[in-house]
Amino acid sequence: MTLPSPATPGTIRTEVDGAIGWLIIDNEPKKNALSLAMWQAVPAAVKQLSDNPAIRLIVLRGAGPDSFVAGADISEFEETRSSAEKAKSYDEVNVAACEALKASDKPTLAMIRGHCLGGGLALALACDMRLAAEGAQFGIPAARLGLAYPLGLVADVLRAVPASIAKRLIYTAERLGSDEALRLGLVDELVAEADLEPRTRDLARTIAANAPLTLRAAKIAINALADGSASEALATAQSAANTCFDSTDFVEGRTAFLEKRKPVFEGR
Repeated sequence: MTLPSPATPGTIRTEVDGAIGWLIIDNEPKKNALSLAMWQAVPAAVKQLSDNPAIRLIVLRGAGPDSFVAGADISEFEETRSSAEKAKSYDEVNVAACEALKASDKPTLAMIRGHCLGGGLALALACDMRLAAEGAQFGIPAARLGLAYPLGLVADVLRAVPASIAKRLIYTAERLGSDEALRLGLVDELVAEADLEPRTRDLARTIAANAPLTLRAAKIAINALADGSASEALATAQSAANTCFDSTDFVEGRTAFLEKRKPVFEGR
């Protein structure tokens, strides 16, 4: 499915490859910078992939061989962020896109090469895991533009790195190289450029082969515990865990172990 922007170049595309759903930010002439219409299209694209029972994992990537996402399309800012009221509405759209990724019950993986800046870094941090190619660049240029990074997205930065590192990223607006991004915890794994897609596919297949209900329960539990969530969220996590024990997949897992074969999970 392609969700085109009616006024500006760039699309949000989805592709399905077996159990892997690909969410593709496609605006190559602008290093995959996101227009407002593209930001608005992200939640529907995430929902389409999340609702597909054949998909076990979602991979977020930029189109082409050169860039993940260079941030928001600054050429639109005169129209979309020219006042506090407009900026607030724009930020709400940004945050909604990131929240859609975080809310998906499927594991999410960002495949990062080239530029991962501003809104691009926000989308990457909204994913469960981040795999990057050597030479990728990371940063939050808000201070060079005179705008404030949305509160919800600052919270995502703080989930990945300590407060002092978050402050450094925003205060300096500097770009970090891939080695430093790995050291600071912005990414989980760093590989050679030529190995990025093969390694991403290998990791995705490994995850996709495991029990979907277990993956869902783990995501709910980890997010709830990491956020210090209230009892309601923890109860939801416990309910998801209970579902695993009542599932046919649990029977299949036990049987496959005893029969010394690979399990075939159906998410039931």
